[in-house]
Amino acid sequence: MTKEAILGALRRGLRRGALPEDQTAMLRGRLERHPRQLIPARSRLPHAGQVDLFVANVEKEFGTVARVADGSDVPGAVADYLAAQNLPGNLVMAPHPELRDIPWSARPLLEFREGRAEGTDMVSVQHGFAAIAETGTLMLPSGPVRPTTLNVLTDTGIVVLRASRVVGAYEEAWDLLRAEIGAMPRNVMLVTGPSRSADIEQTLELGAHGPRRLHIVLIEDVA
Repeated sequence: MTKEAILGALRRGLRRGALPEDQTAMLRGRLERHPRQLIPARSRLPHAGQVDLFVANVEKEFGTVARVADGSDVPGAVADYLAAQNLPGNLVMAPHPELRDIPWSARPLLEFREGRAEGTDMVSVQHGFAAIAETGTLMLPSGPVRPTTLNVLTDTGIVVLRASRVVGAYEEAWDLLRAEIGAMPRNVMLVTGPSRSADIEQTLELGAHGPRRLHIVLIEDVA
């Protein structure tokens, strides 16, 4: 069903036609000039401090981070992590150009399949769009080069992220998304650490509804 058909069905259900021009103009103006929210003081740091804060918050939320000098170090970091966790070298990877440019052949024991994750996949490699220092959160918008299933179906999620994509606060991450993607994607996942829940007897369980492990390979592409 198209967006127009869905909106048409809603209008019929509400017994309402198109909005008057003045209301339409007001809504468009709000979308174009959205109000800014508060920027927490803890995120107002030099960029190097924001990166350090991001790493500290990821680790506080049960995630792990490997910091590497450039893209050529990523295959080794991924292979080392898999070996330390006793995980197989079979990976499903996002078909993102930056991930394709990484020299994966340097580690020939790693085997990749590009595309969406399936229920049998154990490890995924996703491209990090942005990261938010104030909470240690990854912003992962959906799209052809970033399949959402990579974020939820595998037991272990690996995200390759450039340090230049770390921002201080949520507002700045949304600014990046609006500037670079424009229209809101179908899905934007905000991931803070591995999936976990304490719904049953207040006992923390990792991997409740997504990856039980979250590992970030952080490329230090800024001085």
